[in-house]
Amino acid sequence: MSRVVLWLQFHENRMFCWVNQRLQHRVLDYLFNTITHLGGATITILAALSLSLFGQDSWRMAGFHCCVALALSHIPVAIIKRAYPRLRPYLVLPDTNTCKKPLTDHSFPSGHTTAIFSIAVPLVFAAPWLGTILIPLAFFVSLSRIYLGLHYPSDCLAGFIIAMTAALITAPIFG
Repeated sequence: MSRVVLWLQFHENRMFCWVNQRLQHRVLDYLFNTITHLGGATITILAALSLSLFGQDSWRMAGFHCCVALALSHIPVAIIKRAYPRLRPYLVLPDTNTCKKPLTDHSFPSGHTTAIFSIAVPLVFAAPWLGTILIPLAFFVSLSRIYLGLHYPSDCLAGFIIAMTAALITAPIFG
C-alpha cells in the first residue's frame, strides 16, 4: 500500500477507536443504541412516504423530495458496497465495542448515514428552521454508527456526501 493510504488508514483507525472505545458511557450506550435506528430503512422510508401521502402543500413536496433523494442516494450505496467490500470495524479491529446484533454486510459506505441525511436535507430545504434540529440529529445518527462499532469515519463521510449530492441534485425539481 502507498504511504498516503497507510497514513490515512492509521489516522482513521485512531479516530474510530477514540469514538468507539474512549467515549464509552452507559448513557451514550442507551442514546446511540436508540438513535441509530432513525437512519434505518423502516423509519426513513416511512417518514418520507408519510409526508408524501399525508403532508399538505409544501410538506407533501418535501416528502416527495425525501423519497426521490432517498431512492437516488441508495443506488450508489448498493453499487459501492458490492464494488468495495470493506469489513466492518468490529470484525477487523480488536477490542471494538459493538451492539447486540451487529450487521455483517459490508461497511462502506454507511447506509444509515446516507438515509438520515437524504431525509434531513430536503426537509431543511422546505423549512430552514428545522436545520437546527435535523442536521445535529443526522450527525448523531452517523456518530452512533462509529460508536457502535459498525462503521469507520470514512464510511459515514461517504454516506453524507452521497446523501448531500442526491438531495442537491434533486432540489431544483422540488424547489
